[in-house]
Amino acid sequence: MNRIRRAWIIVALGTLCVLAGCESGGHFTILGYTTRPPFDPNIRTVYVPIPKNTSWTKDIEFDLQTAVLNELNTRAGAPRVTSDRNRADTELEMKITATTKTSVIINQLGEVRNGQLTWQIEVIWRDLRKDHYGDILSNKKRFDPQEKPLPGDPAAQAPQAVPYVVTPNADYIPELGGSNVTANVYAARSAARQIVNMMEMWK
Repeated sequence: MNRIRRAWIIVALGTLCVLAGCESGGHFTILGYTTRPPFDPNIRTVYVPIPKNTSWTKDIEFDLQTAVLNELNTRAGAPRVTSDRNRADTELEMKITATTKTSVIINQLGEVRNGQLTWQIEVIWRDLRKDHYGDILSNKKRFDPQEKPLPGDPAAQAPQAVPYVVTPNADYIPELGGSNVTANVYAARSAARQIVNMMEMWK
């Protein structure tokens, strides 16, 4: 009898815990852990134009755009990509400003045995929604036009578009078939992960 009563108590406690953690949208939270994606649910779409490229390495902007689109499409809860800027909630602007290649290890003939490729990317995530237009989501400080200034302070102004800088790097080993091409692909994927991580809600 004691075993049956103990089993019922455990089931009842478990049910209460689950019910207490249930949230809207089918997600739930238990002991500080949640199944809710770390993205703002109010931002539904994002427009991703072809990144600008002012570096010496040409055509890598297409690799970066493809990598970012793939990363967004594979993240649960991330804003959905749209091809129409006029219907997008946000816009993700990217600019590749520099690429550098470094020889980490060279062999006895002076040839590269292990190299590293580094990109420098400036990212600006703009809010295009009417009630938030002008807000820069890639900045930690959000702009609220309804916020009243303190006595003696000027009215709040929209924040400047200070870029969020991403510096992905990728190693390549020519002796194992690595090249600048493969390194650029890996750098683009690393940049995409960092950029989409930036789009998560600030804590």
